[in-house]
Amino acid sequence: MTPITSFAGKSVAVFGLGGSGLVTAQALVAGGAEVSAWDDKAESVAKAAAVGIPTVDLRGLDFSRVDALVLSPGVPLTHPKPHWTVELAKAAGVEIIGDIELFCRERRAIAPSAPFIAITGTNGKSTTTALIAHLFRVDGWDVQLGGNIGTAILSLDPPAKDRIHIVECSSFQIDLAPTIDPTVGILLNLTEDHLDRHDTMERYAAIKARLVRGAGTAVVGVDDDWCSTIASDLDKRGVAVERISVRRPVANGYFVDKGRIVEADDAVIREVANLDGIGSLRGAHNAQNAAAAIAAARALSISEAEIVEGLKSFPGLAHRMERVARIDRALFVNDSKATNADAAEKALASYDRIYWIAGGKPKTGGITSLASYFPRIAKAYLIGDAAEEFAATLAGKVETVMSGTMDVAVADAARDAATDGAAEPVVLLSPACASYDQYSNFEQRGDHFRSLVLALDGAKPFVEVK
Repeated sequence: MTPITSFAGKSVAVFGLGGSGLVTAQALVAGGAEVSAWDDKAESVAKAAAVGIPTVDLRGLDFSRVDALVLSPGVPLTHPKPHWTVELAKAAGVEIIGDIELFCRERRAIAPSAPFIAITGTNGKSTTTALIAHLFRVDGWDVQLGGNIGTAILSLDPPAKDRIHIVECSSFQIDLAPTIDPTVGILLNLTEDHLDRHDTMERYAAIKARLVRGAGTAVVGVDDDWCSTIASDLDKRGVAVERISVRRPVANGYFVDKGRIVEADDAVIREVANLDGIGSLRGAHNAQNAAAAIAAARALSISEAEIVEGLKSFPGLAHRMERVARIDRALFVNDSKATNADAAEKALASYDRIYWIAGGKPKTGGITSLASYFPRIAKAYLIGDAAEEFAATLAGKVETVMSGTMDVAVADAARDAATDGAAEPVVLLSPACASYDQYSNFEQRGDHFRSLVLALDGAKPFVEVK
């Protein structure tokens, strides 16, 4: 745990006592803060009280005596409507922050030179975060991995000069981290997402840009207009920028050329790594992830030999194009983390003959942007709330089955793939939707898919052959 000593003796209200919120409250108490914690769920309040966290209904708290409100990232800050605690805090002029901000302040207070890499983007941030952590572990570092990837940042060991924190950051977390200042900040890409929480694309982009604006070195993917504009703005601000691209050469940074990662320094280029044959980094999107990871590793002086070794030994990320099993020639792939169409596009672009399991809680725009990939889809098996909407989009283009649930979809897809004569038919779970209509999170959804696949007759767990 990282005790938040920088708030010792201060009055802090904490709202949201789920996984990260409970850890946040404990870290503040451990650091000497005067904590008043609450949640809209009675069971969460009871759980906090049981582990010694002072719980107080914040509706009755005198916010004029509070130094900060620490909000869990899932609690609305601005849209669709500010949470009631936000309104109380704003009325009293109290700053509203989150656990990433607490970490940043503690780092500046106790170990300002401690290395800290922060990663964001609409898509690819979890894979990039995991890959960077893997590269640093291969190089022998004490790696602390957390944030949006699943481990609360304040549950990690405290910052220290011989310890690196590698942290995935969502837009919700960055919105609550006004002074985020990583050693290396990475912004991979920006496409429309979470506008129910941020209202406009302009606001969403501005929040994401904050992470790289405060970085010592900014690594920015420039293959979309939003990020390209952000990189130019960083140049004007005097921030050191390493551009990455999978579409075109860059003058300074890293770009991808036929599976090779190429470094450019004032337009002088040389190959750094070759991704050919690395199954866990298949596809253009993973080439972008690898380029960003290489840029971060080189910024902190990891040798190219160690980087190449780390790339080759990277096992991949659970729930992101995770190869689960084979049954004869059919490959079963768990891409449950593809919670929007842009993320699902990466998987659809990586395989030629697909039995697609899709659906869940729909996002704005549905799957209309994926039309160019429909010829790759042999059949679609639709589940969840989005099934009818997706069926309408696919009508006349892709044969569909209204499977309804994951159990039915896996059985249907496995049966059909078994009769396909292609060299490698792929049963792909890539929902292009959130999971919340049928599952608590995408991990639970992916785990269910994996368990169903491994229970099929003839299923052989996938083993990478290097």
